[in-house]
Amino acid sequence: MRLWRTSALGLAALLAASVSVPSIAQDKIKLRMSTPASETDQRSVALAEVFAPAVAEFATYEPHYNGSLIAQGSELETIAGGDLEMSITSAQELATFFPEYSIFATGYVHQDAAHQVAVFNDPLMDAFKQKAEDELGVKLLAVMYLGKRHVNLRQTKDELTVMTPDDLAGVNLRMPGTDAWQFLGSALGANPTPMAFTEVYTALSTGSVDGQDNPLPTVVDAKFYEVTNQIALTSHLVDLNYVAFSKEVWDNLTPEQQAVVQEAAVAAAESGRQNQLKKEEDLVSFLREQGLEIYEPDLAAFRNHVQSQYVGSEFAEAWPEGLLEKINALGN
Repeated sequence: MRLWRTSALGLAALLAASVSVPSIAQDKIKLRMSTPASETDQRSVALAEVFAPAVAEFATYEPHYNGSLIAQGSELETIAGGDLEMSITSAQELATFFPEYSIFATGYVHQDAAHQVAVFNDPLMDAFKQKAEDELGVKLLAVMYLGKRHVNLRQTKDELTVMTPDDLAGVNLRMPGTDAWQFLGSALGANPTPMAFTEVYTALSTGSVDGQDNPLPTVVDAKFYEVTNQIALTSHLVDLNYVAFSKEVWDNLTPEQQAVVQEAAVAAAESGRQNQLKKEEDLVSFLREQGLEIYEPDLAAFRNHVQSQYVGSEFAEAWPEGLLEKINALGN
């Protein structure tokens, strides 16, 4: 009788233990990430390989790629409404809610990947981050490097060497069609030509446009190197994304969990940054092997000219006074 009682108690304990395992798993926080990026995008890879394992003890990272969960452009509103935990957002998207964020999507504001990090971590960003938290319920955890946009032309360097904005006078440069992009093209010194991305290869091959601007990975992926002869490394836009996190979810984490999430986001951003920088470096070699001439123009001349075009324009009306100077001071 005692043996049966002991066995029964032991069985009860085992059953209780087996029931408690899924209960513990269910207690984990689900962090759904909605992103327009693909699964192989460096941002996606970094978050899956670095962020997810770091938070695995108390959270389940659940990525949704290619805008399959939330339509691109709607992620911030969805986080604000409490129906999404994470997204990757741009300064352009944040500027639709807070116009002052447009400064971080402007030509020559960020100088390189390291400058992006310095700006994001500087106290000058505190008011921007706080506003996103207070008014949108979105906490910005880290800045991710997307790459530099450069001028890619049909002309050979012997026909046209681009060292200053003056050298782009009369050059028909395809730029995206929005007013902000067209303004940047003009500020660079070129004649900006709006055109759908799908039409650019043909336009370059026929001479309908003289050139286009994009990061090096895009030049390779779209095979623009087949119909162009040079790339001036103007670095006129150092593009970025922010890792956006639900403030509501953040506030329900313990301080220890918050620290882990913050550190994991920063580590993932750094991993993606280094991978993207390496990819850009490798692509310079590849493009030179394809016969393109690649060189760096007078970046100070371009930066000074472009920034002077923005100051006093409608695009700078929402910028806090003195902010551009503070950002410049953090650079080289």
